Amino acid sequence: MSDAIHIRAEQLDTIASVLPIERRDKLAELLTDQDVETLRHLVNEGMGENTLRALTSDLAYLEAWSQAATGDPLPWPAPEALLLKFVAHHLWDPRQRETDTDHGMPADVDQSLRDAGFLRSTGPHAPDTVRRRLASWSTLTKWRGAQGSFASPALKSAIRLTVRAVPRKRRRKSAKAVTGDVLAKLLATCDDHNLRDLRDRAILMVAFASGGRRRSEVAGLRKEQLTIEAPVKGEDGSPLPSMSIHLGRTKTSGADQDEIVYLTGRPVEALKAWLAAAKIDNGSVFRAIDRWGNVSRRPLDPKAVNDILKQRVAMAGLDPGEFSAHGLRSGYLTEAANRGIPLPEAMEQSRHRSVQQATSYYNDASRRSGRAAQLLK
Repeated sequence: MSDAIHIRAEQLDTIASVLPIERRDKLAELLTDQDVETLRHLVNEGMGENTLRALTSDLAYLEAWSQAATGDPLPWPAPEALLLKFVAHHLWDPRQRETDTDHGMPADVDQSLRDAGFLRSTGPHAPDTVRRRLASWSTLTKWRGAQGSFASPALKSAIRLTVRAVPRKRRRKSAKAVTGDVLAKLLATCDDHNLRDLRDRAILMVAFASGGRRRSEVAGLRKEQLTIEAPVKGEDGSPLPSMSIHLGRTKTSGADQDEIVYLTGRPVEALKAWLAAAKIDNGSVFRAIDRWGNVSRRPLDPKAVNDILKQRVAMAGLDPGEFSAHGLRSGYLTEAANRGIPLPEAMEQSRHRSVQQATSYYNDASRRSGRAAQLLK
């Protein structure tokens, strides 16, 4: 490792808490000194952790693509021609590629990105991925005090025409929602009451009941965010344990807004059982467990939440390919719709800001059970 790369690696260590630091050395090779300084500035400005991780991931990809496609690091600001080249390399027609090998991403660029671990799937990128990376590129350009050509008519037209030329079926992040019936099957696999079962049961119940929390919010949950509240009355009048979770800033909240959601009943009991068994008095709530049953002091990686859900799906005899951690989020709203809970009340718990997005789950639920879908039954 050269001295310059070693220095950048040490600088990345200073913001390790919000970066995928297991890739630190690779990032240090790809990113320039100015890139690292921009990221450190964003940390000091208080940018949300998830947003910063996404920006860093996109920046690393863009730098890798620029090196492979042009032989140089990203220029700041990027000329319009380079933005159009990025679109042409990532949004292309597989049918045209069959007769024109120069169509789309060149083979040497493709291979370079694969060798570096940036490309895995074949075919063109999803339009949303391209738009997100262009948006990240634009954001980072502005943070450097420059202006790019991201709003140019030529770029907008190129994206619009390429997306129209290659229609793609929109897919949900999770093919199937983890609704109440599915969740019950997953929880049934956690009945041995060992540490792993207690943890996974708590993860599933807390993630679902708290409004379908994102996997990063579940993995990053800390004991200091939990507050025991006064019991609430159940439907039969009996007291139920209650707890609040202070989420702080989230993906959809304002900069100074402290998001709060509540747990009641069984999820509270499941969470308390895990904390007691794992002897967790402070710090990360959900942690890794090694083969000998030792509980780590480090938090789970967000990806581990997805892996845990898929493992429980398989244990329940379901297809892991049809479910992901996002299914808990969509499942919460779908279940709320199935039970006739008003949309505003469900959104208070899920913390969705987009009525249109939240309503889509309600519409799906009502359409499946509505009279229009049962003309021939």
